[in-house]
Amino acid sequence: MTPEERQLLIQTSRLVEENNKILRGMRRAAWWGRIVHTLYWLVIIGLSFGAYFFIQPYIDQLTGVYGGIKGNLDKVNQVKDAFNGLGQ
Repeated sequence: MTPEERQLLIQTSRLVEENNKILRGMRRAAWWGRIVHTLYWLVIIGLSFGAYFFIQPYIDQLTGVYGGIKGNLDKVNQVKDAFNGLGQ
């Protein structure tokens, strides 16, 4: 083996080690990125369900108020129809 070949082999070995170190770092970063991304979506979904259960009583109350108003309007319409029927 000539000195130039040996030098080339050593340089190639150094490059391979450096590439291996970089690739391991990239793989580790991708793994942590996946974990953080998964936790991010779990927090968003969990907060959505929590907000729904927190707001649900207010929504039920608004639905009850809407039902009451609708019932009152139906009664008013019945009274109106009764008065219209008396006039005829």
